[in-house]
Amino acid sequence: MKSAEEIMEILEAFDLTGSYRDAGELAGVSHHTVARYVTARDAGRLTDKPAARPQLMDEFMPKVEEWVERSGGKIRADVVHEKLLAVGFTGSERTTRRAVAAVKKSYRLGNVRVHRPWVTEPGLWLQYDFGDGPVIDGVKTVLFCAWLAWSRFRVVLPIRDRTAPSVFAA
Repeated sequence: MKSAEEIMEILEAFDLTGSYRDAGELAGVSHHTVARYVTARDAGRLTDKPAARPQLMDEFMPKVEEWVERSGGKIRADVVHEKLLAVGFTGSERTTRRAVAAVKKSYRLGNVRVHRPWVTEPGLWLQYDFGDGPVIDGVKTVLFCAWLAWSRFRVVLPIRDRTAPSVFAA
């Protein structure tokens, strides 16, 4: 199959000369190749991709996809091949392995866990925690530690207890 640039050169050579043989000599290809691409262009089906042909596995793919889905992507290709033989598949084990690999790959892409960390906006989120503080006048204190997201500065204040009025006062 020719690349898009090569096809463009072939068609340009044909438009310049108007002859399959002369265009083939200019582009360095057979005149049959020139005729094929000119005919495809005139019919409106010119593409640089090969034509899709029916595969032996096509009619069995929904069943393979179902088995991979039901097994959570754990089913092996040899097990799939045995099951396909039971339902009338006539292809080789290699064909089955390729199909199962493709289905498992798409299954994994659709069922992968993605880690999306929570990114805070600067100055909008305050986090706080508590620590054990010193004993002052015989009373055990609590250290209130607070920091703003995206900030280097920390605030540490001794408070009497962890109740809401004490935390809000801090």
